[in-house]
Amino acid sequence: MNEPLARIRFVLVETTHSGNIGAVARAMKTMGLSRLELVAPRQRPDAEALARASGADDLLERAGIHQTLTEALVGCRLVIGTSARLRSIEWPLLEPPECAARLLAEAQEGEVALVLGRESSGLTNDELARCHFLAHIPTNPAFSSLNLAAAAQVFAYEIRRAARVVTGERLTETPRDLASAEAMEGFYTHLADTLIQIGFSDPEQSRTLIRRLRRLFNRARPDRVELNILRGILSAAQGRKTPNRFARPDDSAP
Repeated sequence: MNEPLARIRFVLVETTHSGNIGAVARAMKTMGLSRLELVAPRQRPDAEALARASGADDLLERAGIHQTLTEALVGCRLVIGTSARLRSIEWPLLEPPECAARLLAEAQEGEVALVLGRESSGLTNDELARCHFLAHIPTNPAFSSLNLAAAAQVFAYEIRRAARVVTGERLTETPRDLASAEAMEGFYTHLADTLIQIGFSDPEQSRTLIRRLRRLFNRARPDRVELNILRGILSAAQGRKTPNRFARPDDSAP
């Protein structure tokens, strides 16, 4: 996964606030992206950028700083521009998942770039003319304002997700030591006895109640430790544990 991701560069054009540069670096690093290129930033990465990067300082240190977009795109075989608004000129248009898939596929062969424009006005039409596709995040039409770093995070996440699909990577849970069938039967017997002993259920009419409780605990599928806790609670309800067994000596006593 790492080699194609290393060939994907995020290019920020004339970023106004240095803090946004740091926030984009953070968004990138959380998703395994490492190549950041800056085109004529109003402010170079500074203390605010480092603070917003929250540990992605290495991306800021390695970030290339260029005078023009053309310089920042040298060597790229695919360039995708981003825009918060759709343009009057017809452009090949991609949503974030499609954008990520194309970037990742082309990154198998060489360098690619995702270009994000100015916070206030995005990319110019001349800058978009240097791109092969336009990527657009379909936000709420009534409120489409999206922070630069937030937009970068959307694209970075989609790239990571596409890469995980390719490699077959999935989240896995730690295997649980589930209670065995016989342990559960022992628990149900204990539960039925306790409910009768504490006066909660009628011995003659408790069968339906126990069936419902069986369904409840079967859905929960408790592990061995959880079942031991439940058995301990039942034992306490039966009076097998004294209320003061955890009492501590009073240190203030003479």
